[in-house]
Amino acid sequence: MTGLNRGVGKVEIALKWDPSPLGAPPHDLDLIAATYRADDPRGEPAYLVHFDSRSPDGTITLQRQSQTGQGFGADEVMTLEFARIAPAYGRVVVGVAIQQGAGRRTFGEVANTGVQVREGYTDLAADDFAGVADATAATVAEFVREAAGTWRFRPVVQGFDTDPASFSALMGTVAGS
Repeated sequence: MTGLNRGVGKVEIALKWDPSPLGAPPHDLDLIAATYRADDPRGEPAYLVHFDSRSPDGTITLQRQSQTGQGFGADEVMTLEFARIAPAYGRVVVGVAIQQGAGRRTFGEVANTGVQVREGYTDLAADDFAGVADATAATVAEFVREAAGTWRFRPVVQGFDTDPASFSALMGTVAGS
């Protein structure tokens, strides 16, 4: 939090995982953000940010995108700037999906997975996907605009057994708020 009643402002979500073993098909995990209209916060997403893209207004960007998990630190990083999101939008759900092109793969089959949600130098949440080891996709964060216009963060790790394309339609069903 940036203050007692100020809500979240600029948040970074970092995803990491280890590369697949030598000779095996690469692990490809993807961060996905689904933005929902304020008048329909559980309906169809107004837009998605994924696969090296950004929101139409530039408030949600995917700066780093990996297809193998190789490298140091985070493999994928997404930034969300809530102070700039138009009032027409009232909910954002962020999730992670595993590409299934090389056959079904779950979080439990990918080594050293982890996601971290932080605002500035403050860690808001972290998870290693152990609680959803049998899932192929999972939501990791929900952000909801409150009546005063501030955004509230809620960690929400919920697993799904689906492919990335179908996952984006299920993200809005995350339990809570």
